[in-house]
Formats: sequence, C-alpha cells, structure tokens
Amino acid sequence: MSVNIKDWNVDDEGFWKSTGKKIADKNLWTSIPALLLAFSVWIMWGVLIKYMKEFGFNFGMTDGLVVGTEAYVNALKEVNNLYYTLPAIAGLAGATLRLPNSFLISLGGGRNVVFITTALLLIPAVGTGIALSDVNSPYLFFAIMALLSGLGGGNFSSSMSNISFFFPKKAQGYALGMNAGLGNLGVAVMQKTIPFIVTFSLFGGTAGAIATAKGAPFEGMQNAAWIWVPLIILASLAAFFGMNNVSTGTPSMPNTAKGISKTLYMIMLGLIAAGIGAFMLVGIPWESFGMKDSAMWIVLPIVIVLTVLLMKYGTPADIKENLNKQFSILGDKHNWIMTIIYTMTFGSFIGFSMVFPKLAQDIFVYSNPVDPEWVNPNAPNIMLWAFLGPLFGALVRPIGGILSDKVNSGAKITMWSTIFQIIAALTVAYYVVQARGSETPESYWWPFFGAFMVLFLTTGIGNGSTFRSIPYIFSKEKAGPVLGWTAAIAAYGAFIIPNVFGQQVTAGTPEYALYGFAVYYLICLILNWWYYQGPKREVDNP
Repeated sequence: MSVNIKDWNVDDEGFWKSTGKKIADKNLWTSIPALLLAFSVWIMWGVLIKYMKEFGFNFGMTDGLVVGTEAYVNALKEVNNLYYTLPAIAGLAGATLRLPNSFLISLGGGRNVVFITTALLLIPAVGTGIALSDVNSPYLFFAIMALLSGLGGGNFSSSMSNISFFFPKKAQGYALGMNAGLGNLGVAVMQKTIPFIVTFSLFGGTAGAIATAKGAPFEGMQNAAWIWVPLIILASLAAFFGMNNVSTGTPSMPNTAKGISKTLYMIMLGLIAAGIGAFMLVGIPWESFGMKDSAMWIVLPIVIVLTVLLMKYGTPADIKENLNKQFSILGDKHNWIMTIIYTMTFGSFIGFSMVFPKLAQDIFVYSNPVDPEWVNPNAPNIMLWAFLGPLFGALVRPIGGILSDKVNSGAKITMWSTIFQIIAALTVAYYVVQARGSETPESYWWPFFGAFMVLFLTTGIGNGSTFRSIPYIFSKEKAGPVLGWTAAIAAYGAFIIPNVFGQQVTAGTPEYALYGFAVYYLICLILNWWYYQGPKREVDNP
C-alpha cells in the first residue's frame, strides 16, 4: 500500500469493510502512542515543579539570604510562584501551537505531520534532561524548555484532525475518543512514571539535590525527561513507516520533504507567537503597573490574534491559499459555540492535570502559610494518587464518545456531564476551604481527592461527547479544522488554570478559582441547551 492514498471513501460501506477499516485502524493505533508521548512531554511540568521544590531548585534567588529571615521567606514565596509559571508557559505554548497544527494535515499530509511533530519532541526532552541535571540551572533555561515542550501540546490538533479523515461518520465517536482518550493517557503514564524514575540514578545523578522521599534520597531528577527520548524515537519511526496520507485530508498531497518543510514552517510561526507570549507573561513587570493578576488575560488574546495573523499573512502563496479556505470556520457561529463548550471539557482536564499535584501539595503538605518550608508530617503521599485523575479522565473519554453514538446525541451526554462537573467543582472548593482552615488538613484529603476524581471523570466524558457532536454539526470539510481549532483554544486551559491557581494560592483563596470555573460551566450548560437541545435549537441533539 502506497504512503499516499488517493482513492479514499470510507462512507462507502463496501470500501470501508474491504479496505478502509484495516488501514484506518493501523493509522489510529500508530497515532495513539505518538500522541501519548506528546502529552507526557507537554504536561510533565505539572509534576516536575512538585519535585523541583523538594530538590531545592530555587533558580539562585535565595543565594546570599539568611534562612528564616523575612527576605528569605519572601524569596521562597516568589520561587513558588515561578514554579507555577513553568506549566503555564508550557500550556500557553502547547495551546498556541495547536492553532497552526489545526491546519497542518491539509498542507503536509497526516503521515508526514505526525512523524515530524513527534520527532520534534526530542528537543524539549533532551533539553529538560540537561536542565534538571543541576539544581543551579537558571529559570530562563527552564522557561525555554517549558516553551518548547508545548510542541507536544500542539500535536493534539493535527493528530485529531488526521484521524477524523480515516473513519466514517458512524465511527467518529469511537475513533476520536480512542485517539484522544488513550493519547491523553500520557498524562497519567507520566505522573506514574516520573515519581518512580527519579528515585534512582538511571541517566546520572542530579547535582546539588537535597530532596528526600520518605527519608530516601532521590538520585536522578533528570531521568524525568530523559526517559522519554528512546520512546519518542520509536514512535517517530513507527509514524514514518506505518502511517498514510489520504486524499480527503490532503487533496494536494506533497512528497515527504515538502510535507515536512511546510509543517516545520507553520510550527515555527506558532513558536514565534508563543515565545512572544511567554516573554510578555514573565518578562514584563506587570506588578509595577498593578496588573500582575490580569496579565494572562491581556497576553492570551494577543497571542491568539498574533498567531492567526502570522498564519494569514506570513505564509507563502501556496500555503496561504489553502489556509484561507480553512479560515472560513472562523465565520461560523457554531465553531465558536463548540469552542466554548469544548474548552469547558478538555481545557478543564488539561489544566487540572497540570495543577493538581502542586495544588494538593500546597494545601496538604506545605500547609503553613507563615512558613513556606514547613512540611505537614501527616500529609498524604500526593504522587501515589495524583495519576488517577488524568487516568480516569483519559479512559472515560472513549466512553463519552461511545455513549453519544449509542444515544445518537453528543449534546445529551454533554448536558449530564456538565451538571455533575459543576457539582464536583463546588464540592472540591468546599473541601479546600475546610482543609485550609484546619490544623489537620490531611483529614479532608480523601473527600477532596474523591471530588477531584469526579471532576476528572466528568471532563473526560464531556470531552468524548463533544467530539461526537462536531462531525454532525459541520460538513466533512469543516469538521477536521473545527476539531483542531476547538482543541487549540481549549488547550489554553493548561495556561489559564495554573495561572489562576498560582494567583489564588498566593492570595490564600484557592477556592475562588473553583467558584469561577463552576460559573463558566453553568454558562456552557446553558449554551448547549439553547443551541442543541432547547425549543429554539439550531441543530437537533448533534
């Protein structure tokens, strides 16, 4: 079978059974591990910062300060806030890179795009391994690696868009749910792998490490990044030799070299926009203008607009003509409605995956606001359980799609998942308040943890159901770009949520973040009902 398949009509039952299904399944099961690794590299900062605190990574900000003094305590608080900026930068970059990734399949071909975007993950994996090899590595180095790890976040949009072209409409819920669900499983795999791999010297020890885990010294923090390198190489080779480009996704299929070069050019534009956004976020003295807490709301729209403008006006003529056709989705009202709803599901999932270990650590482990170094001796082992949230959220994603296929409506499943998502967010907020005001916060760990698991489950189910709705709302030509676009905007949850929690933890009111999210979920519930379920619905229960 040729790498480029020109005759591809999976909605023809005869073709699907005789030829299409085998090829589609092969591409799906090659795509999933590549996407899993992309998520592992992108979201690893949510776990890394937890261990960076224990290892003593202070970016040199405590040098020359006397332990216990007010200046020392204030420096530690600032370092703790900087920890939160690393997953936020990764989130910003990953979401921004999804914008060009949304349009890559039609330009470069699915096989070419998945191969090169997976291979690029080697850059942040190797670079972060180097940064983590010494506790004295500067913050700027970490910030650049966090930015480049956004390459993994961007891959989701091109991956989902690609898989949508391989399967007939009747199987879209299953295919997209499996690709997204098992791909997102990379978050849970990463959260379980890193706590294990850092405890011994596999790729060498970490210079200057002071951390202990239950009294046992950690040996190799940098293992958390190096462990992905051989796996990325294998996944890249599998994509190159095992995947296909199909005519429905890429009408004018380029050769491998041209497909890769077009992909790299578009990704470069995304990195430029993301880099400018990251600099604006941490390089501008917002606090001097009294705008520290509002900076991200200024940076976010600037980065989105800048990325779109770079793609629209900074591309060669042959790419620009193709992009202009796909940009037609930006004039479709339902593209924006589904973007808002989809952000509620995936944006919450990925944002909570980024922030959960550190948030739980701040509430239950470093629970004395007066002394940032005080450790609660009765605190739970956060990393023993943290992986379960992303695991549940990822595994139920296909179930959301399958249930939607069975009831013949993604909107119905989205409605129920949103209702329970609101309840779960408010329940988590309640136990945050109880734990924060208690001398024994660990006594609230299990109800807090249980409510958070429900939050992960509902975001996963809702994510699967929204996937199913999109192919029924939009034409085949628009569905792929819409899937990519909505996934791109939703991924900014990985930027917004760590920032919001970082601000609210610093202010001592993390529950306020959850109240705000619950209000947003309610708005999404109303939108879903008004446009897709209510008496004035414009599409009947897609």
